Amino acid sequence: MGQHQILQSFRRDAGATKGRRIERAVLRRVLGLCRPYRRLIIGFVVTVVLGSIVGAIPPLLLRALLDSAVQDQDEKMVLFLALGAVGLAILSAGLSLVQRWASARIGEGLIYDLRVALFDHVERLPLSFFTRTQTGALMSRMNNDVIGAQQAVTNTLGTVVANVIMLAVTLGFMLALEWRLTILTLVVLPFFVLPARRLGRRLVDTTRESMQLNASMNNTIVERFNVAGALVVKLFGNPDTETAGFASRAARVRDIGILTAMYSRVLFVALGFVTAVGTAIVYYLGGHLVISGAISIGTVAAFVVYVGQIYQPLTQLTNARVDVMTAVVSFERVFEVLDFPPLITEEPGADSLHEPVGAVTFDHVWFRHPSAAEASLPSLEEGVVVPDDGPGEWILHDVSFTVAPGEFVALVGPSGAGKTTTAMLVPRIHDVVEGRVCIDGHDVRDLTLASVRGAVGMVMQDPHLFHETIRANLLFANPSATEAELVDACRRARIHDLIVGLPDGYDTLVGERGYRMSGGEKQRLAIARMLLKDPAVVILDEATSHLDAESELAIQRALAEALEGRTAIVIAHRLSTIVAADRIIVLDGGRIAEEGRHDELLAAGGLYADLYRTQLHQAPETV
Repeated sequence: MGQHQILQSFRRDAGATKGRRIERAVLRRVLGLCRPYRRLIIGFVVTVVLGSIVGAIPPLLLRALLDSAVQDQDEKMVLFLALGAVGLAILSAGLSLVQRWASARIGEGLIYDLRVALFDHVERLPLSFFTRTQTGALMSRMNNDVIGAQQAVTNTLGTVVANVIMLAVTLGFMLALEWRLTILTLVVLPFFVLPARRLGRRLVDTTRESMQLNASMNNTIVERFNVAGALVVKLFGNPDTETAGFASRAARVRDIGILTAMYSRVLFVALGFVTAVGTAIVYYLGGHLVISGAISIGTVAAFVVYVGQIYQPLTQLTNARVDVMTAVVSFERVFEVLDFPPLITEEPGADSLHEPVGAVTFDHVWFRHPSAAEASLPSLEEGVVVPDDGPGEWILHDVSFTVAPGEFVALVGPSGAGKTTTAMLVPRIHDVVEGRVCIDGHDVRDLTLASVRGAVGMVMQDPHLFHETIRANLLFANPSATEAELVDACRRARIHDLIVGLPDGYDTLVGERGYRMSGGEKQRLAIARMLLKDPAVVILDEATSHLDAESELAIQRALAEALEGRTAIVIAHRLSTIVAADRIIVLDGGRIAEEGRHDELLAAGGLYADLYRTQLHQAPETV
């Protein structure tokens, strides 16, 4: 994706949100998340008020020193004022520590809640969401944006509240001392505030673009730096092209960083100038008032300190405004994912499936994939314009069949016939559009997801192993399994002897996606994981496709033993592996074309017979 396309996509997003009060809605939502911490927030505000009052007292001590202690040559009063200054400094330091602890506790707690909610929500999104979403863009939302919001909340919450209160308290003291000087020092503020607001809007725009580009770079890194991606790049010899594309996006992020730094520096310089002008006004007018006898010299000295105390909070509030607006962008991107509705949910009061026996029924099932708008977030499909063209074509058309408990049924058919989709409907990886899928007579949509998926075990054609130990990957299916159960499952999958022969045995790391293991070893580990789960219904999606003839024979024997008494639905591309099935269902174009045993289907001379003879001619049986 070119830089021009990225910028165009960003401009479309920015234009779509222009004029809407997204910031206020996001801030209200963040405040709603803060409700569990309201006691901490009240305590924090109280300490901030006390700290602001304490911080406003030292200029008054200076005024008393110049107007009373020095003029009256009262040494005791000088000592008292000095000790008072030390005491105020100690008290201010203590309150500052309490404020920092409270703000950090609130901010970190809020982000903890948000991060856990985001992880839990994404885990429950439908498979169609992940097939359309770029992993790097999603990781950017879950890491960079959450961390950005965390930093802004943790570091900015205390700063904003403290400086607002300090500003109010300081202005109150100044008005009490000399209201005319106070008003004159505030005259120059509009010359700073108005440009600062304009620069703040530009900073939000550049921040949003930077986040989009960082997500794009993150996606490139994730896709190219895993084993499969790195292999493709090396095989096709395009590292220079990849580097050039990555460099163009990194260059734009660099340019945005420079621009942001200059915006911030302009704000800082402008505020410094305003501070200098305000101080000059105090010097000039305050001096005239002292000469005329209207105010004391101590009052002017106190005002000089107070002017610094007014503009210092303004400086920090200006920077905090940028941080808050950046946080709004981060929260907005996180909330967009949190608000994406899961298509597969539990009904209120759903029943649990107790002691399943494994009867599976498809009752006039129709299925098609949801539309792009239902299944994906366009902002997570970097640079891809997803038209809302409605649901896809029908994949399954009025499919009906029943699998009895303990029956071995095979699903076969040409590529794209709907075999895997049919199997995925049983554990509710997808949901039917019309009709129903039942386990033990219960519509799976009326059951809890945990009980349905606990009753079904799947071994996919390309099994995924996490970058953890063999033991951790196996226990993922049954965390409470004993060592004896673990070993027994591996023995039945004919993988135990290989595991114990490794230097670290069951504590061997399998590598990312299991790439340290061969294809056959990964398949057998996946089968062991399924056996450890001990499901009533077993679905095998060409689970022996990566095995050599010797390993395949061993696994076939192991599966024959392990699947005894369980319902087995086997998706087969290699028809020699399912000749002993109790029943074979032939799918073609999402419809059931034939159904029967191997010998019956061969004798019928239909699609199954054609597929079988084609395979027999191209690849003679090895078993």
